Amino acid sequence: MICQQTIPISSHRILLPARPARGSRSVLRCAPVSLTAIVLMAALLGGCSLTALVNALTPTSGYSTYSDLDYGGGARQRLDVYVPEELQERAPVVVFFYGGRWQRGDKERYRFVGQALASRGLVTVIADYRQYPEVKFPGFVEDGARALAWTRSNISRYGGDPRAMFVMGHSAGAHIAAMLVFDERYLHAVGGSGEWLRGMIGLAGPYDFLPLTDDVLKDLFGPPDRYTESQPIAFVDGTEPPLLLLHGLKDETVLVRNTRNLAQRVLEQGGRADTILYPQLDHIKIIGALAAPVRGIAPVLDDTVSFIRATIEAPDRCEAPSRVAKFSAVLRAGNLPGTATSN
Repeated sequence: MICQQTIPISSHRILLPARPARGSRSVLRCAPVSLTAIVLMAALLGGCSLTALVNALTPTSGYSTYSDLDYGGGARQRLDVYVPEELQERAPVVVFFYGGRWQRGDKERYRFVGQALASRGLVTVIADYRQYPEVKFPGFVEDGARALAWTRSNISRYGGDPRAMFVMGHSAGAHIAAMLVFDERYLHAVGGSGEWLRGMIGLAGPYDFLPLTDDVLKDLFGPPDRYTESQPIAFVDGTEPPLLLLHGLKDETVLVRNTRNLAQRVLEQGGRADTILYPQLDHIKIIGALAAPVRGIAPVLDDTVSFIRATIEAPDRCEAPSRVAKFSAVLRAGNLPGTATSN
């Protein structure tokens, strides 16, 4: 059975994600922008901090937050859990890793991500991890595996379903998420396997970024004989859970070829990779689009939740296609235990 779907390119249609199937789709989003979004984007261009701005305007109701839960014993091995209010049954779980070039960032800046996913009924985990120069590769990936192990063992206490766990990341965080999906050695080291994960969502991730030209990154991922070990694309074998790869075409920080190359490699190995490209988004706006005040700039949240819901509702992975699927571009258009703190 060939589960690839190709949809004609259109700049004037709303194309919703189909039910999960092997194949890759790239969707182009062009949405009207509200006055609020225009004001916020103007502030961003003026130098304001994106995370400070969107967190200040993020709703504080509808979810509870369990903060600074220890998953590894270190100062940067802690996580926050966002739980939707009034859950009627165990909810799917998303473990999110933020970006920052493997060198900066902290979970408190990403409350807007926790709120966004919790607002759609998803129990959300946002984890800190050790960064360079405290650790080099693969220290931060190992922390990601520890965070997943903690979630697998504990999330049912917070209303999450450990059998419906997805890993998600932006930029360097998407790299961490991809390494956990494609190189199972990290999950094996914490007593797990790829069966822990129902899927992965990657936003503007670096998956195929050799050769390294930056001296800091050379040291971070070195020595040179280990560079290949840092590339998610090197471990694709077609047995991975479904992927949703999102990228902005205006991204000049992580080139879109990372997403295209990974999607094509997954297809060649008989796996499933859905790809959505947003022509109006750059490296920062693709994560900013999750924030409540500016969601109108692109339906990143809608696309993420649709993928999660459809993946959960679908039967187990379909059979491998009888021929190698080829990456196809499809354009989408349209609008589209801790201390609990009640927010």
